[in-house]
Amino acid sequence: MYIEKLEQLKALFQDMEQAIIAYSGGVDSTLVAKIAYDVLGDKALAVTAVSPSLLPEELEDAKIQAATIGIRHQVVETHEMENPNYTSNPVNRCYFCKSELHDTLKPLAKKLGYPYVIDGVNADDLHDYRPGIQAAKERGARSPLAEVGVSKAQVRQISQYLSLPWWDKPAQPCLSSRFPYGEEITVIKLQRVGRAEIYLRKLGWKNLRVRSQGDTARIELPPEQIQNFILKTDLTSVVSTFQEFGFIYVTLDLEGYRSGKLNQVLNQQALETVKN
Repeated sequence: MYIEKLEQLKALFQDMEQAIIAYSGGVDSTLVAKIAYDVLGDKALAVTAVSPSLLPEELEDAKIQAATIGIRHQVVETHEMENPNYTSNPVNRCYFCKSELHDTLKPLAKKLGYPYVIDGVNADDLHDYRPGIQAAKERGARSPLAEVGVSKAQVRQISQYLSLPWWDKPAQPCLSSRFPYGEEITVIKLQRVGRAEIYLRKLGWKNLRVRSQGDTARIELPPEQIQNFILKTDLTSVVSTFQEFGFIYVTLDLEGYRSGKLNQVLNQQALETVKN
């Protein structure tokens, strides 16, 4: 099944002839960049947007992966942190983030003569709360993975089939997703969360989140790893290090990591609306 999807993606890019890829370095956009380069060669350009919500390590990974693929790679700055509609962190925060991204990429594509801006939205994303998808559509961006019906699991299968060494790379959405809706996002808070996650990854814990609520850090790990974390980690050092980063309290989420967990408040609000 996924081989058929790969062929459909190749055909889609052949019809495009030229494309800019909104390339974060995540497994989705990297697969899109790989296929685009295989089909279009130098007529494909990967562009990474840099802002405080992107970890420096993620940018370095993106550069390395682009070089490995062979695709031309360009870095641009985005300024969503200057938009109060974004920093106030409403439930549609991602709309304003993607608006800034595509308001940057669309003029770049026009200037360079590229008819298409492509992103890494996959078919599963269409079934989650992703207001940024609407912002991209409004600005004419296309999502080949979603158009062909490629799921997240198939993204990894195709990436492994193509011998991409990062096929099993954990998802790494922007750092702003670590904050509950309504809590103001600042550069200092983003840096604090980013440093905390980098610290834990260097200790060997790869698939994780550090959620931030006020002065409290909540560590999320896959449920099956929680016991090992408690037994094998110097918890006193973790707490003191997090406090050096600026947190006052450090907690461990006993439910464990679950993608989109902060969106559960939206489901609860919807239920309350129905009840009332």
